Amino acid sequence: MPLALYLLAMAVFAMGTSEFMLAGLLPGIASDLGVTVGTAGALTSAFAIGMVVGAPLMAGLARTWPARSGLLGFVLVFAATHVLGATTGNFPVLFATRVVAALANAGFLAVALTTAAQLVPADRKGRALAVLLSGTTAATIAGVPAGAVLGTVLGWRATFWAVAVLCLPAALGILKGVPAGPGRGDEPHRPALRAELTRLRSRRLALVMLLGALVNAATFASFTFLAPVVTHTAGLGDLWISVVLVLFGVGSFVGITVAGRVSDHRPGLVVLLGGPLLLLGWPALAVLAHRPAALLVLVFVQGALSFALGSTLITRVLYEAAGAPTMAGSYATAAFNIGAAVGPFIAAASLGTTFGDLGPLWVSGLLVAVALLVAFPFQAVIAAPGRSAETDG
Repeated sequence: MPLALYLLAMAVFAMGTSEFMLAGLLPGIASDLGVTVGTAGALTSAFAIGMVVGAPLMAGLARTWPARSGLLGFVLVFAATHVLGATTGNFPVLFATRVVAALANAGFLAVALTTAAQLVPADRKGRALAVLLSGTTAATIAGVPAGAVLGTVLGWRATFWAVAVLCLPAALGILKGVPAGPGRGDEPHRPALRAELTRLRSRRLALVMLLGALVNAATFASFTFLAPVVTHTAGLGDLWISVVLVLFGVGSFVGITVAGRVSDHRPGLVVLLGGPLLLLGWPALAVLAHRPAALLVLVFVQGALSFALGSTLITRVLYEAAGAPTMAGSYATAAFNIGAAVGPFIAAASLGTTFGDLGPLWVSGLLVAVALLVAFPFQAVIAAPGRSAETDG
């Protein structure tokens, strides 16, 4: 894999830390800014909504820019929003900074996904995606738990400052590792924007985007509200939140690594094996969450299964959107983050039911069940080996 892929992954690490870190910071933010934990959870949905809107918007805006210029600009804006977030005492302002940060993150990821796919042979997009998204899994393994510890010891604002600082070496890596070049929209044989947007009419593309959104919604529904499960249901101390997040992150790294090696040629195998196991795992976690040992094991397993299945479906989006070379990454980003927006929103509503802190886990199980029901009649589409899909009926 090209060195530039790993440098892009470093930037994804900084952004992934920011996207996921709220899972360990919500109680502190809620207390400091005088809102409920459920309201604070809206910060996760705000970020995801910004990603959904920003992915096609920013990708369309930056399609004629040199990749390096676009990537660098998005990283610097991202850093600036975290400086503002760290200094505000107003929840609406913090909410707004999350939306703007998400727009920058969306633009970066949309360009980075497209760039990553272009750096490798056409049949190795899954491997390239696995390398790029390893920055996300590294964030869940190291960045998010470290942020949770930092937030516990020094307060949640310190974590926002840390993310801003992380963006600086990422920006340097982009300057040094991503070659300068012509605008991506000016390359020979590049289709017009209207033609790339027409790919969204593809039923195959719509299917894999929907499935990716549902699986990711299930992942974020529970991940966002793991902290109360750890401290209230399992009765563990605050520092155990970091341990649980590390286990989820290690699991996600294992899942995305394994899936990256088979998703190009045998995506159906990942869905066939991982889907039912993921479906069983969320209710099992809800039932056994009061037992710390079971909680720790199942969090690892669910992290692995969630990211194995989710990354495979997002890889399918890149293949099905192959006719939209500058916009394909934005479609994958949008699918990923539609789920990240919807999942926590539904999960927050479940907190006020009789399920209490365990409500998000049951919501995750329901969302995976819906995904599998939708996928079942279209197994042939999902199981098709990696290829470019220019037309479909």
